[in-house]
Amino acid sequence: MSNVHNFQRSLHPSTDLLQQEWSQFNRFHCQGTYPCPVCRHGKVAEMPLMETFACSFCQHIFTTNFDKQLLKMADSQLPLTWYWNGKVWKGIYREGSQVGVVYILLAIAFVLIPTAIIALGVYLFPPMNGSLLSWLPLMWTILTFCAHLFCVIWLIIEYYQFPIFLYVRAIKRKLLSSMSLS
Repeated sequence: MSNVHNFQRSLHPSTDLLQQEWSQFNRFHCQGTYPCPVCRHGKVAEMPLMETFACSFCQHIFTTNFDKQLLKMADSQLPLTWYWNGKVWKGIYREGSQVGVVYILLAIAFVLIPTAIIALGVYLFPPMNGSLLSWLPLMWTILTFCAHLFCVIWLIIEYYQFPIFLYVRAIKRKLLSSMSLS
């Protein structure tokens, strides 16, 4: 078996050297700029006079570990960490950060149970036809669903620290700057 491996290596002796050069060329280092692993829109680059990196779009601050090729979000409660593979950032599995089946079921129940209670009340006690507020029970059911769904989405955004408001503000700033240039 080792003879076959040595034979294949002797056929392409430069393969190992090319891989080493490629990995050295694409290694994560302090002078480079990289795509942001959070917003996937901005560029992460070193902050002047600091030992940290920052995104030009979402304004998140990151600490680095160049030996292990890691980027860790410093301005988050969660230890969000990514590994640079030479092309893109790969998320590192963190114990306790994955959403379990129980949480998904609780979120679905939080949205559907109140909506079902309101809808059942509307079904059992329908409004009188032609009354002034006959539209209210249907709207109340829709509003209950939307309000509870909004609560679940808000909790997910807060837990994973997705910068939704910074993202909207940056897009607006980019649109305004492009309109002022034209």
